[in-house]
Amino acid sequence: MNITTNETIDAKGLACPMPIVKTKKAITKLEPGQVIEVQATDKGSTADFKAWATSTGHHYLGTIEDADVLKHYLRKASDVEIKKEIKHETTTGLDELQNKIKLEESLVILDVREPAEFAFGHIPDAVNIPLGVLEERLEEIDKDNEVHVICRTGNRSDLAAQTLFENGFKNVKNVIPGMSKWDGPLDNNS
Repeated sequence: MNITTNETIDAKGLACPMPIVKTKKAITKLEPGQVIEVQATDKGSTADFKAWATSTGHHYLGTIEDADVLKHYLRKASDVEIKKEIKHETTTGLDELQNKIKLEESLVILDVREPAEFAFGHIPDAVNIPLGVLEERLEEIDKDNEVHVICRTGNRSDLAAQTLFENGFKNVKNVIPGMSKWDGPLDNNS
């Protein structure tokens, strides 16, 4: 497959949110309709780019896997297609989440990182549903419960929280800054 691109971004070796951050900066220099290729190795980046494109109005064209590199293709939206990027309004900090866990409050901790990330350390009793399959697995989450969504930094979980809210979940909180700063108890699958 031969794809003509106007810009190529090297985001190999970078974890969320850096591939998106680099893309946001580069796409502003493109003309509407031009295509950018983002080369990444973060397995969760496919879901990140799909969700980011949907939330901004840019067009996610697809991803090609070339050995261990994911090549993501996005087309810059026209001025009328671009949406103002929004963040999920309701957030919570790590201290508040730890207090709720200590008080044994009824809540769901939804970890939207990739399975490998989850396996090496997650909050006890957290449910792992990666962002890329979240819409397919919504029925696994209790809509009537308070849902705390977490990822590594708070960016992927923000996109997941927006998805939940758009699908009728009313009590959703994005946990920031995420597992990168979590100092509470951890379970692992190793």
